Amino acid sequence: MSFQFSKFEGRNGRFEDRITISKSNSIGFPTRFYNDNKIADYKYIVLFWDEKENAIGILFSNDENERSKFTIIRTEKYGGMASAKSFFTQYKIDTGKFRGRYEWEKFNQPNVGELFVIRLKEHVQAPLL
Repeated sequence: MSFQFSKFEGRNGRFEDRITISKSNSIGFPTRFYNDNKIADYKYIVLFWDEKENAIGILFSNDENERSKFTIIRTEKYGGMASAKSFFTQYKIDTGKFRGRYEWEKFNQPNVGELFVIRLKEHVQAPLL
């Protein structure tokens, strides 16, 4: 019998295929999401808000001329993130209330392109035992 082992190199990485919202007003792209969706190919995100659906649309972009862009900050072990305080403030989104990990779906927004969409839900604190 012969084996073809590959060494695990991902210690301390974040292997979520979800998008995160932090209470410090940032949007996170964990390693798995970042790599699987080739986020390294982009410099910015452009955000969209759907109040009725309580949803955020995220467009990954390289458009230097886009006025409403947020820069993607890359981290070696943890994927990437973008600070979006002005977006959350503009739409009165309490990131302390909506922080967490979100499943995403793709949506083709006419005249914009492909958005990664997350539907916000209130964070529920686990009861203390």
